[in-house]
Amino acid sequence: MIINIVAGGPETLLPDLNDYAGENVIWVGVDRGVFHLLQRNIKPLIAFGDFDSVTPEELSVIESQVKEMNRFKPEKDETDTELALDWALKQNPKSIQLFGGTGGRLDHLFANVQLLVDPLIKGNFTNIYLIDRHNHLTIKGPGHYTIEKKKAEKYISFVPVTLNITNLTLVGFKFPLTNRHISLGSTLCISNELIDDYGTFSFSEGILIMIRSHD
Repeated sequence: MIINIVAGGPETLLPDLNDYAGENVIWVGVDRGVFHLLQRNIKPLIAFGDFDSVTPEELSVIESQVKEMNRFKPEKDETDTELALDWALKQNPKSIQLFGGTGGRLDHLFANVQLLVDPLIKGNFTNIYLIDRHNHLTIKGPGHYTIEKKKAEKYISFVPVTLNITNLTLVGFKFPLTNRHISLGSTLCISNELIDDYGTFSFSEGILIMIRSHD
């Protein structure tokens, strides 16, 4: 099972959501993201939010089409997206894909990236992706990973989340590395590219953000 969460970020940054549909996919709407889904004839199983970003007319449409509404007061400790992600993690999915979580306010963007880091720190290794029209972001802990070359996502960057990344090794990349130590704040691993059909990266300590992008 894959859970797709659509938050209320700028609609212009949403990819074609139909590309992410399938038989074993559950859709979740967050605040204005619910309306984005309904506009694309995708009916979410469940919705979360205070719905302060939709008009009364739009809210009426949402309420008429979504059976399970989880409404919250604007004054709360968690963001609407965090509440939706917490629910999704409890369903034990194969992966979670978050859309509408980039662009607009930078505080929302940084909060959403942190939401991807938090489950890994707590020992939940569910694959969670933050996706928009130009970027595909995920979080990785220590290990050995294989990635495929994709024409649509030419650039691959690795950004440290923790103070140190130990023994980072990149194979099959334009700029390879072998057992390299990377510190928080380093830009060494920005805008790399695969030169082979497949490449690998590995490291023994720390947490990395991996971003696949195109211009």
